[in-house]
Amino acid sequence: MRRYFLLASAEFRRQSTYRLALAAGIFTNSIFGFIRFSVFYAALIGAGGTIAGYDKAEASTYVWLGQGLLAGVGLMSQHEVSQKVRTGEIAIELSRPLDLQLSYWARDFGRAALMLPARGIIPVIVGALTTGLVLPDSWTALPYGIVSLILAVSISFLLRYGVNLISFWTLDVQGYTNLYLLLMSLLSGFYVPVHIFPGWLQTIAHASPFPSMLQSPIDVLSGRVLGVEALQVIGTQLFWVAALVVITRVMLWRASARLVVQGG
Repeated sequence: MRRYFLLASAEFRRQSTYRLALAAGIFTNSIFGFIRFSVFYAALIGAGGTIAGYDKAEASTYVWLGQGLLAGVGLMSQHEVSQKVRTGEIAIELSRPLDLQLSYWARDFGRAALMLPARGIIPVIVGALTTGLVLPDSWTALPYGIVSLILAVSISFLLRYGVNLISFWTLDVQGYTNLYLLLMSLLSGFYVPVHIFPGWLQTIAHASPFPSMLQSPIDVLSGRVLGVEALQVIGTQLFWVAALVVITRVMLWRASARLVVQGG
C-alpha cells in the first residue's frame, strides 16, 4: 500500500505546481456559479418560488456545492490510459509490479486531494457571501458527506478508467468519450438537480451510476438527506464502486489476453 500512497503523493505535488491553472479554475468556477444560480433562480421564479423542494437558498446551496466539488470529483474525461494504449506504453505499465487499476486510482485520489480544497473552498465561500447557503440540520452531514465524496471520486475515476480501457478494442475512443460526457452531464445533476427531472428520467438516472458522482455528495453534504436516507445514498454509492471495480477488472483481464502493442 505504501507504493500507492507514494503515487498519490506524487500526483498531489505534480498538480500543485500548476498554480496559475488553479487560480484560473477558481475564477472560472465562481463565474459559472453565478451563471448557474441565475438560471436556476429564474426557473424558481417561473415555478412560483419552489421546484421539487428547492427554494432560493437550497438552489444556491446546490449550485455552489456543485461548483466546489466539480474539479475535485473530476467529472470530465481524461485520456492517459487510452493514449498509452495507442503509443504502446501500456505494455510498460502492465509489466510493472503494480496493479494498473489501483495505481491510477491512487493517482486520482492524489489529484482530488488537492483539487477539492484548492478549487472547491473559495467558490463555496463566494456563494455563501453572495447568494447564501443553507447549513445542514445535523452534524452527521459532514462525516457522511466526506464518505460520500470519497465514493463519488472513486465512481468518477472508475467510469473514466472504463472508458479509457475501451481503447484496447478500438484506438479511437472519442465517440465513447463524447457519449460518456453527454450521459454524465445530463444524469449526474451537473446541469440541474436529478430531483427535478420528470419521473421517467429520474428512473433512468437512478438506474445508472451518474447521480452518485455529484448529486449524491451534494445531497449528503447539504443535509437534504439525513440519517437513514443518507446511509441509503452511501450504500448505493458503495454498490456502484463494487460493480465498477468488477467490470473494469474484467475489461482489463480480457484486454490483456488479446493485447497487441501498437507502435512498437
